[in-house]
Amino acid sequence: MQRARKAEPMKIQVLFLFLLSLLWGAISQQIQYTIPEELAKGVRVGNLAKDLKLSVQEVPARKLRVSAENFFSVSAESGDLLVNGRIDREEICGRKSECALEFEMVAENPMNVFHVIVAIQDINDNAPRFTAKGIDLEICESALPGVKFPLDSAQDADVESNSLKIYTINSNEHFSVTTKESPDGSKYPELLLEKPLDRERQSSHQLILTAMDGGDPPLSGTTQIRIQVTDANDNAPVFRQDTYKVSLQENVPSGTSVLQVMATDQDEGVNAEITYAFLSAPTSTSLLFNLNPNTGDITTNGTLDFEKTSRYMLVVEARDGGVHTAHCNVQIEIVDENDNAPEVTLMSSSNQIPEDSNLGTVVALFKVRDRDSGQNGLVTCYIQEDVPFKLESTSKNYYKLVIDNALDREQMAEYNVTITATDKGKPSLFSSTSITLHISDINDNVPVFHQASYVVHVAENNPPGASIARVSAFDPDLGHNGRVSYSIVASDLEPRALASYVSVSAQSGVVFAQRAFDHEQLRAFELTLQARDQGSPALSANVSLRVLVDDRNDNAPRVLYPALGPDGSALFDTVPRAAQPGYLVTKVVAVDADSGHNAWLSYHVLQASEPGLFSLGLRTGEVRTARALGDRDAARQRLLVAVRDGGQPPLSATATLLLVFADSLQEVLGDVSDRPAPSDPQAELQFYLVVALALISVLFLLAVILAVALRLGRSSSPAAWGCFRRDLSSKSGPRVLPTYSEGTLPYSYNLCVASRLANTEFTFPNLKAEIVPPRDLLCEDPSTDVRISNEDPQIVYDSSLASHVSFCKPTFVLGHSRNTCGYQRQCSRIHSARIPREGSGERASGQWRSNLFFPQSER
Repeated sequence: MQRARKAEPMKIQVLFLFLLSLLWGAISQQIQYTIPEELAKGVRVGNLAKDLKLSVQEVPARKLRVSAENFFSVSAESGDLLVNGRIDREEICGRKSECALEFEMVAENPMNVFHVIVAIQDINDNAPRFTAKGIDLEICESALPGVKFPLDSAQDADVESNSLKIYTINSNEHFSVTTKESPDGSKYPELLLEKPLDRERQSSHQLILTAMDGGDPPLSGTTQIRIQVTDANDNAPVFRQDTYKVSLQENVPSGTSVLQVMATDQDEGVNAEITYAFLSAPTSTSLLFNLNPNTGDITTNGTLDFEKTSRYMLVVEARDGGVHTAHCNVQIEIVDENDNAPEVTLMSSSNQIPEDSNLGTVVALFKVRDRDSGQNGLVTCYIQEDVPFKLESTSKNYYKLVIDNALDREQMAEYNVTITATDKGKPSLFSSTSITLHISDINDNVPVFHQASYVVHVAENNPPGASIARVSAFDPDLGHNGRVSYSIVASDLEPRALASYVSVSAQSGVVFAQRAFDHEQLRAFELTLQARDQGSPALSANVSLRVLVDDRNDNAPRVLYPALGPDGSALFDTVPRAAQPGYLVTKVVAVDADSGHNAWLSYHVLQASEPGLFSLGLRTGEVRTARALGDRDAARQRLLVAVRDGGQPPLSATATLLLVFADSLQEVLGDVSDRPAPSDPQAELQFYLVVALALISVLFLLAVILAVALRLGRSSSPAAWGCFRRDLSSKSGPRVLPTYSEGTLPYSYNLCVASRLANTEFTFPNLKAEIVPPRDLLCEDPSTDVRISNEDPQIVYDSSLASHVSFCKPTFVLGHSRNTCGYQRQCSRIHSARIPREGSGERASGQWRSNLFFPQSER
């Protein structure tokens, strides 16, 4: 029955705590549990995951953990809150009637914090214990019944119903014990004299004092009371008040006076001399206070700290010169001062923060604490620097550091954020802590070339493999996001030919020439280069590179007129004997495949038969008479002309001009035909070969002679110079070729050849000709056409600009004597044009000049 009565208040207390936890959870949304102390490790307290409305599958990802790791842990599989260490309510809360562990549970992904309160219920696990091994009393025999003697109290760490309840002593006739309660709620025994003592009958008494708590079953502790009966001193000291109360600021200097206790004794002499002492004071308390045994002054002996102990209860004993004592209680209240700066603790932080993180993302979690109380313990936090982060208060004493503005790693790769906590004391105290936040890179920057476009000059004839340019792009991203590679993505060259012209190094951006460039073939080309990073996805940028191939003087001038024949024979020009000074004799025509100054041609006379007879235009190449022909001047003149370009060093070519002063073409031909022909070594060699063949085979020789004779008989005819007929003269005037761009324009002439030697042939300008005769060429066939095409990219000849002129090529047959030479006539047609004779008035008449080959002996 008694046990049931004891259990009923406990049920009421548990129900009250349960209702209080529900009410508290509704208000602050805190998670509360109630457990008894001294549970075994691993015992389940409650299911946090269920209370947080998390599924079992979410528990591992949320990484639940608690700040009170010494007492509790969270199961990663089930989300249960488990006991992780010994929970001793007396060690945690001391003598407090209510005991609870408050801690925080942190959940990640996303980061959040929850406040958890676990109420600790006391169990009767501590028996009452006396600090002293025994209690010694001296009682005067004159003591009257009813005298009370306070005894040392026992200590019981349990609280409420499990705390110390009653003191008892063994049965005797002189003494009884009563249980008293001090102002702070503790109970102490008081020995009561029931019957007067007689020292002569019994000088001492031995009693057993038992302290018993209210647990179920109850626990007890005992000590021995040794009473020595002394002689009469029948007045005990008396304190002026039973309890002294005083308030004292913490951190007062050592030696500060607290108060003075005073007791009086009506006795006289030695029995009235009172001494003071602390009664059963804890060691820590006795070290903080001093009690003057004669005056009763209490002073401080150390530094008082409100955060350690806010109240001290002292028991002072006054003893007279005899055996009488009196007791009083001294209650010292410690007043808090703002002597503790707030503490900021980093609970969790993100090592790397992506620069594209969303606003409001939690990057760190802080806890603040101030051990002061009241206004001195109220703390506010703020960030000192101008950073893209801000603090947000979460639950009690917790702050989240969240992203407030957009992050850009290229502008700031890391931030040193200083969190400052300030209390509201006067004067206020503060403390700071710093955290370094590293911003991780994402591929958000396109490579940027250092130039908007590139233009490079490359001299032609460069060595293959030489670097001709370098492009460079910068990407401020890190790692693969900032590693740039280069490539060619487009060009105005043909795709198949691009690889044979240039290449680019993917790592360095150096552009290499794969071949030697030729300014005459390719003057410029353009590339489109791409810089591409290695991010995911990759970003790229393009830039144009224009390559200009600069000209070098690598082409010598080429003389188009006068030209030499295949055998090296030279043309000659006729000049009227009556030509006046300034008469245009001929013109040296040359071209240079180079450009610019390298193709700027100048004409110079190297040798002349008569130095003062002719003048040469420095830039035009025109040969004019400088004076009239004198009687002593030879009819045949020879000029050696040099053509130089403007390159450095200059290149040159030479041309030989053979000029004949004559009034008619027949005069020139007669002069040419009268000259003996030099012996031809090759003809002699052919003769010896024929003789050798004749000796070997007579029949073959006869057949050859017969065939030659028949052939000669059919083709022989009188000599005719039909190519010089007046009716064949072209009426077209001189024309400038439309495609000629640089150099000096060529002139075309009527050409005739008269030679008695087989090796004397008609010579065209040094051009690539394409002659496509459909059948045998005849003088009378006007449809036969000789086409001359020039493959030079700078000069194009159009056959439509020339007139068709027939000419005859006499072929002389060598006989036994010079006068018996015969000839065969072969006719062909070539293109011709006339040369206007500037300055002589013969331009309108359309008079034609003929160019003939001299025999090699005349060269």
